[in-house]
Formats: sequence, structure tokens, C-alpha cells
Amino acid sequence: MKSFLKRPVLVALAIVLGLSMLFFAGRANRPAEVAPVAALPQDVRELRLGLNIAADSALHAAALRFADRVNERSKGRLKVAVFPDQQLGSDDQMLEMARTGKLDLVLTPTAKLSSAIPAMQYADLPFYFSGREELYAMLDGEPGQMLLSKLESINLVGLAFWENGFKQFTANTPIRRPEDFARLRVRTMKSRMIAEQFESLGAKAIPIDFHATYKALAEGAVDGQENPLVAIVGMRFHEVQKHLTLSNHAYLAYVFSISKSVFETLSPDLREIIQRSARDLTLWERAETARREAGFIETIRQAGVSIHTLTAEEAAAFRTALAPMADRFGFDIGYDLLLKTDELRLRKPEAGTAPHPPSALLIGVDADFSMRSAQGGGAIYRGVQLAVEEANQAGGVLGTTVRVVGRDHATNSQVARKNLEQFAAMPGLVGVVGGVQTAVIADELETVHRLKLPLMIPWGTGQGLIEHDYHPSYTFRASVVDSLAAPFLLERALRVSPRVAVLLERSAWGRSNEAVLAPIVGKMPTGQVVYEWFNVSDPATEAKINAISRSEAGAIVLVANALESQKIVQALARQERTIPVFAHVGLTSGDFWKNTQHALKTVDLRFVQSILESDAAKQAKLKRFIDRYHARYALDAKAPIPSLIATAHAYDLTCMLLQAVRQAKGTDREAVRDALETLRPMSGVLRDYNPPFTARHHDALGPAQLRLARFDHHGRIVAAE
Repeated sequence: MKSFLKRPVLVALAIVLGLSMLFFAGRANRPAEVAPVAALPQDVRELRLGLNIAADSALHAAALRFADRVNERSKGRLKVAVFPDQQLGSDDQMLEMARTGKLDLVLTPTAKLSSAIPAMQYADLPFYFSGREELYAMLDGEPGQMLLSKLESINLVGLAFWENGFKQFTANTPIRRPEDFARLRVRTMKSRMIAEQFESLGAKAIPIDFHATYKALAEGAVDGQENPLVAIVGMRFHEVQKHLTLSNHAYLAYVFSISKSVFETLSPDLREIIQRSARDLTLWERAETARREAGFIETIRQAGVSIHTLTAEEAAAFRTALAPMADRFGFDIGYDLLLKTDELRLRKPEAGTAPHPPSALLIGVDADFSMRSAQGGGAIYRGVQLAVEEANQAGGVLGTTVRVVGRDHATNSQVARKNLEQFAAMPGLVGVVGGVQTAVIADELETVHRLKLPLMIPWGTGQGLIEHDYHPSYTFRASVVDSLAAPFLLERALRVSPRVAVLLERSAWGRSNEAVLAPIVGKMPTGQVVYEWFNVSDPATEAKINAISRSEAGAIVLVANALESQKIVQALARQERTIPVFAHVGLTSGDFWKNTQHALKTVDLRFVQSILESDAAKQAKLKRFIDRYHARYALDAKAPIPSLIATAHAYDLTCMLLQAVRQAKGTDREAVRDALETLRPMSGVLRDYNPPFTARHHDALGPAQLRLARFDHHGRIVAAE
């Protein structure tokens, strides 16, 4: 009997032991578990709030107050359990839990969000804000709302910005001027922006894990670092550093958010309670952080550390030295955010930050900085900026400094017209550079001519933008145009196949291209060229691609913006038969290559351009322009310039506009318009203009500028023939 029972018992013990080992091994890779909460009545809902900060922090104290306020305002229907000190997991783990609805509320450092939402680096821009008041005004105002709205893309609903304080410098040598960083080794977190911040000051940025920083400082592996005071004292960095500089140069913001899937399950009144309570406690949390910082400073002082607060003049020197940082990261943070900040400063300038003195000569930029053509808008802005900076380095125009004022129309014609009204009301504004969407520019024409506002178009291909019934005309263009590009693309497509499908976006731009091609196609045999129309964001577009693939068409002429072109090329890559594509310029206005590089291994895509980086080998002015671009925006020498075509067009047009101001000897916009028609011959990045415009001709580019291009395997635009 004993021997009969012995074997099953041993087997059972082995199974239990094995399951136990698996259980504990699994737990080792999971976020720490917390004790279960007591059961709640059915009409009471409990939400969990996770954060990485210790229980003795201002953030945790504010989180507890938030829990109390939510409970009070909901009359006990909603309770919040707060878990500090990474009890529910690391920042990355809690963020993922919130995104998937497994955690309700989370406080996340913006640095941890910036990989998914690069715009969250906004508050990390060094010396970008004049001080606490301006930064708080921005985060609590439109820029902050723009940032919080971006969280929806990762299934979160933004509630408010809380903080862990402003960053300060510590080092073993005094830090009072930008040049004091020369040759210092500075510990940084892993961030391209922060590394460039210090390297632009002459320091060597060394990324080191936060928890290894004390050891690195103590052993002399690095000379200094940056952090909020709470971190400096909490990690005892002041014990191994001789100098603290109170610089307030950047801000460690925490985003308070709720899982979108959780938020949508709450009743409207509970949603409002959550949102209002988070906002209401923002001021308290900031004040509590500041109160505690006073104690941290005293702790550091008692440790024998020399403490220096930057004077206004010293801070201004740093601000000047690091001013290019914002534009270097314009595509990461978003020009919509940076230009909104400038706009608010113009309305209510803070001390030392007014971007446009009353005596300045202004050039407006009206473009899409936030929607599907944001890269094109940013590229236009950079072209204007480069031309203006070049003019200012040469002494300005008519002895006056030139400034750039940007506005985002977000592809909305009504917003675009409002932007023009604002531009026209600005003293010293001589003209506007604007473009990308033909439809938006077409809707602006009445406003442009009513306001007598010179509009320089670096990217807008439609015929009606120049050929219209307004006299005198205030629109001037240096852009690829439909009247030249559409026949150019069709002719290249017909070289490949006798049957061509023309795929057109259903918009003013698509209709412009159809109107250009109609006389040409009308002379061809029926069926040799067929038209297919698609709507933007139309789910039926792929079915149309399938039909074209099954047809006799051997080539496609494509007229579409970057996002729609991306979808179309990806759909073509899934077909059994791939068809060569000859595309209009629109696909280079966004992150097309980044999102289609795998599809392009299958699809033969060629597109029209007016300029190629490779041309710099034979054109000295273009080479200087490209070299300046790489230096100004800290772009790697091998990296392609985003939407070079838009930047180059905008640069040349801005140079023309400034020359017209000189020729008009003033800022009267009617006189500037007249001067644009009588400019003397001038040399540009794209071509020599002999002259750029005349009274009867407002298009600066011709057929000689059209090039057929393609992407190489690095995303660079190169010649295709």
C-alpha cells in the first residue's frame, strides 16, 4: 500500500514545485503587485493612479489631494487609489498599461512620452521660455492644449501638466556664461535634444543612467549634470559637486492623463470631475514644488556648495547661444507649436522675448504646419528663415531687421483667410509666403487682392493661382506647376506603356491637372488614357487600385498628397502585378519615404522635382545653401533635407521679396508689388532669373526646371533619368 501511494505523492509534489517555479519566474518580469483593495459597493467605482515618484514628493501629495477632491465632488461615486514609487511598474510599463486600459490614471514625465509624441520635448527646449510665468502661461494655454490633444493618438486623454521642477546646472566649476561649458563633460539623459544643447555650448554630452550618475560624478567620469532640485538632493548629487547654478533653463513636466478607453466608460459628469480636479490642483502642485525647492536650496547650501543665480544678462547670453535649438527641432516638436508660442508672445510679449520689435520689417508665412502637409509647411518656413537670416547678417533691409511671422492654416481655408487678415494688420509686413495646398490658396485669392497683400507661392501648382481675373495681380510663384508637370509626367508614363491610368485626387488640384491633360488626351485614341478619381481618406481607394492593377494600364500618373500617395503605393505593393508610378510633387510634402520604404522595394515610383541635392556638385550657390542648411539645423551631412524643393523655392521667393522692398525703398505693399514685376535679373538657388517676373508673367520657373526623380535606399531624392 505504501509503495502504491508513494509514486503519486512524489509526482504531485513535483508538479506543485514546477508550477511554483513558473509562477515566481513570471512574477520577476512583471510590475510589482500591490495588495488588493477591499470590495466596493456596486455604485462606487475605483480608479488606480500610478506614478514613479516617491511618497514624500509634491507630486504624490498633489495626487492624494486629487483623490480626495474627486471623491468629494463625486459624492463617493468615484474613488482614486494612488500608487507612488513605481508600485505598479516602471514609467514605460505604466504608460503601456494606461494605453491598453489596464491602468486608469498615470503621471508620466514628458521625456518618457517623447518617443511616441516628439512634441512633448517642448518644455525641454533650453532657455526657450523667459521664466516660470511664461512657461506656465503656455502650458496652461493653447500650446498646452495642443500638446495634450496629441495624447489621443496613443489612447490617452490629457488632463493637465504637473511638474517636478525646473532644471538647474551643477558642476565642479562655476557656470555663469555659455563659454563656461567649453570642454566640460556633462552627464545627460539619453536625448538628442539635450545632447545637442550641451554640445552646442562646447561641452561633451555623455549619456549615463540616472541611478549611475552619482558614481560618475564622484569618480570624475563627468564634470557636471542638469536636474531639478528635488533630484539633485534626492540623489545626493550636491555631495559630489562644488557649484550649483540656478538657471531654470528647462522644465521637467509631468503629464497627467487618463486611459481613453477608461475615460469613455465614465458618465459625462464624472469625466468633468476628473478633468476639473486635475486642472484645479495644478497651481497647488506647482506652489508645493516651489515651497519644497526652497528647502532643497538650503540643504545644498549647508553642504558647502557655492550657489549662483543667473542674472538677467547671463540668462540672455544663454538664450542667444541656444536660440537655434527650437528651429533645429522644429520638425520634431512641430512648427505649429513653436509658431503658436511666437504668436502668443507677439500678443503679450514677456520681458526679453518679444520676437518682433515695432521697427522690424515683417514677412508672414501662411502654411500647413499641423496636418497632412506639415513637413512641406515647415520646409517653406525654413526657406524663408534662411533668406531672412542671410539678409540680417548683411545688415538687414533698408537698415531694418527683418523678422518672420508664421501662422498655421491647418489646410483650412477659413483659417487661412483669417491669417491673412492678421498679417495685413501688422505694421511693417511687406508680404506673405504661403503654400502647399492649391485649394487653400485658391480660396485666399479674394482676400489677398482685397488686402493688396503680395503672396509669394513656393508650393502651389494649380493654374488658377496665377491665371485669374484679379488685376493687378498680387500672386507671384516659384513652384512646379500643373501646366508643365502634368504633360511631363504623362509623356514619361507613355514611354513605359501605351496605356496609362491617371489617378486624381478629387480636389481643385486634381481638377487643375485634368484640365491641363484634357486637350492632350482628347487627341489620343479612346481608352489609351483613362481617369480614375479618389476622395481624400476614401476607404474605397484600394479597390480602385485593385481595378487598375487588373486593367490593361501599364503605368500610372498619380496626383495626390503625401498621405494619400502613401496609401496608394502601399496598396500597389500588395498587388500581384506592380505598375510603374509617375507622381506629382505632392508626395514629398510629408513623411512619405519613411512610411513607404518597404513598399518602394516593390513599386517603381518616380516623381517630378525642380531641384536635387546632387546638383550641388556642379552648382556652387546650391552647395553653399545646402551647407548652410545642414549647419543651421544640425542635420547630419548624409541625411536628406526634408522637402528640399519647398525650402529652395521659399528661399528664392523671399530673396525676391526683399529685393523688391529695397527697390521700392519702403514697405508700402502696392509699391512692393509693382517692384516685383520690375526686378532686375538675379541669381537664385534654383536658377538664374532673367528676370524673375514681368507684368504679364508671374511664374518664375519654366520647363527647364522639371526633373524626374526617385528615392534611393536612404530616402534621398536622386535623379531618375
